[in-house]
Amino acid sequence: INPHYLFNTLTAIRGSLLLGTRLEPGTLVAEAGRITRIVRGHLPDGNLPPTIIDADIVSPGLIDLQVNGAFGVEVGPNPADIDRISRGFLAYGVTAWLPTVVTAPADFYPPVFAMWERIDTAAGAVPLGLHLEGPFLSPQKKGAHRLECIEAASDDLFASWLEQDSIALVTLAPEREGGLDRIRQLVDRGILVSLGHTNATYEEFIAGIDAGARKATHLYNAMTAIHHRAPGAMVATLVDKRVTAGLIPDGIHSHPATIRLAIAAKGIDRIAIVTDMMAATGLGPGTYTLATRQVTVDDTSARLDDGTLAGSILTMDQAIRNVVAWSEVTPGEALHMATAVPARLLGDDRRGQLVAGARADIALWDRSLHVVETIVGGRSTGAASGA
Repeated sequence: INPHYLFNTLTAIRGSLLLGTRLEPGTLVAEAGRITRIVRGHLPDGNLPPTIIDADIVSPGLIDLQVNGAFGVEVGPNPADIDRISRGFLAYGVTAWLPTVVTAPADFYPPVFAMWERIDTAAGAVPLGLHLEGPFLSPQKKGAHRLECIEAASDDLFASWLEQDSIALVTLAPEREGGLDRIRQLVDRGILVSLGHTNATYEEFIAGIDAGARKATHLYNAMTAIHHRAPGAMVATLVDKRVTAGLIPDGIHSHPATIRLAIAAKGIDRIAIVTDMMAATGLGPGTYTLATRQVTVDDTSARLDDGTLAGSILTMDQAIRNVVAWSEVTPGEALHMATAVPARLLGDDRRGQLVAGARADIALWDRSLHVVETIVGGRSTGAASGA
């Protein structure tokens, strides 16, 4: 594959295609950035376009809904940092993502919204919109978020968000005063709402779903725990079919057994694999920052000085491999949770599936589920090696 080759002419990709949740032998034909044809089985070379690519596994590009930073930079008001993350994602099969802004002072948000118009959407993986994680969270379940900003979150700040077109997803706690009304207002504007960093009772969490929330942020983390008489937010997430659970399968945020539990309870159509990655991802152990707070990173986790988890250093391709290794799902089912499920949550029918008419956002894999090539909008990126 030639790096940066744009599929303006017909190009065929042959391999085990992710069709629904199954990997099946097939041929994909793309032209001008779109998939034009899917054929089950392998066509003879004489019936194929002159450009042919062979791969072990062919899936839609991965979509990560929760990215705080990576490759040495954080999500913030600098468009060059967003572009750097977009380029770095090409090494990991990611073709679309949501830059995630963690809880910050009110004056931090306007420059971030202004930045959105200056990002390079052709730099690599495409940013689809901002994910605002906070500050309308529970002080009791703040995690690594700054308590003073959570407590200072105002109605005026929220009202300013409703004027923005760049917001795709908001994480909030439904039990906070005004929480249910905020959910309704966001949903009315086509913004996906996820319930997280919440001290809600089971009933309060269900009320948030009734108000229109359709996702739960990083299941098991920063939410009320399971008790057989007071089931709380975890059980509400697991049993309510209207809500899709974001899941961080790094073995730190979620033990392998809890990953199996989530899949058994929710099914693969109601779990979205996410990374929650922070600036250290791709760089190795050291000292980094998350929203001005010092974070110490070792080989497996990122933590504040008191041991609180502060994002992850997980990549999406490793997340796929972990889910397959730790549960009974097939590679196709794991890939489904990182492609079709997040695309559905965002209401995006152009991504997440290998179907005629979809964008040619494609990840090519070897049999051990390591990314060989990432194709964004029909553009071959070559063998990417990070940021």
